[in-house]
Amino acid sequence: MAVASSAPRQLGATALLGKGLTPGKLRGLQRISNPNGTLTMVAFDQNSSMIEMAQKALKTKGMDREPTYEEIVEAKLDMMRQMAPAASGILIDAYYGAWPAIASEAIPADRGMLVRVEKSGSGKNKAGGPMGEIEPGWSVEKIKLMGADAVKLLAPFEPGEKVSAEHQFSLIQHVYSECQKHDILFLLEPVSFPYNGEKKTDKSYLDRKAETTIEAARQISRFCDVYKAEFPGTLGHESDEQLVDNLHALSEASERPWVLLSAGVDYPDYLKQVKMAMETGCSGILGGRAFWKEYFLQDGAEARTKFAATEGLKRVAEAADVVREHGAPWFAKYGMSKEDFLGIRAAEGWLSKYSPHASAAGGTSGHVVRAGEVY
Repeated sequence: MAVASSAPRQLGATALLGKGLTPGKLRGLQRISNPNGTLTMVAFDQNSSMIEMAQKALKTKGMDREPTYEEIVEAKLDMMRQMAPAASGILIDAYYGAWPAIASEAIPADRGMLVRVEKSGSGKNKAGGPMGEIEPGWSVEKIKLMGADAVKLLAPFEPGEKVSAEHQFSLIQHVYSECQKHDILFLLEPVSFPYNGEKKTDKSYLDRKAETTIEAARQISRFCDVYKAEFPGTLGHESDEQLVDNLHALSEASERPWVLLSAGVDYPDYLKQVKMAMETGCSGILGGRAFWKEYFLQDGAEARTKFAATEGLKRVAEAADVVREHGAPWFAKYGMSKEDFLGIRAAEGWLSKYSPHASAAGGTSGHVVRAGEVY
């Protein structure tokens, strides 16, 4: 009597290529994920808000000045060093943090590294709509060259503010194309914003925030590999039942695995949002200020380090437990299980068809890479 084989069914590389999971992007996903395919990432790429927090802290000490470049670098490294052990990936900017984070191992070698590509504080149009741009002197190619696992683009996006939306759409497509060219994972972060004189506390803004978040996912989530979304609504403004419905709608609208940002809310509120999101199809988190915004309120360098090593680390670990237990693994969005990857095999000679934009030494295979050919 024949015994059924337990070996995984072998599939060609096209099973991944048809989903956009090229080798570089797949490796990036593996690097920034927990072992079960969920994602627990912490953001330290905020520059403007971090400078503002540090400046306020200095003022309380009688020093009415902005923090120096070196002070911001050291603060970022300190927080990363203390909090990274509980994370699967760390997001950092290039201007202050990426190189020293690598050299000092503030981002441990076994944690994924995401690097942002956008300029901090880019201009706005007459309606107050952001007109984003790339950080001067920086590029997707440079992020790939430095060995990062993923590129992150913040591109505030309001479908109703058409001038800004079309500008941001073009920027998103450019970065998406560059990430395809250099085969690096792309994480896209659109956020809603008030315009035409609104404030974030205005009813008109709060009323449309959920639909903006969901509609943005419908329009642009296909142009990335991981989609970083706002919470679709506001705790206390809508009922919890409505927020759960909104989260289901966001999960359905997103064509890629999505993770939840923190938007600077207080940690208890963020943890509640995380718990709700993980039950409705979210794959993880990429939170920032909710984990560490009290860091600069501590009295002195020793107290700041202690805060990051205790309260900051505890918060990340607590949220990570929720993500690992209840989050949807990223591969579920592609209709796959972890076991499906065990049988993936590429055809002999695949390397000659891979990344047609890259230079290659001459060979004897007889294959010529032609413009537009994509592996």
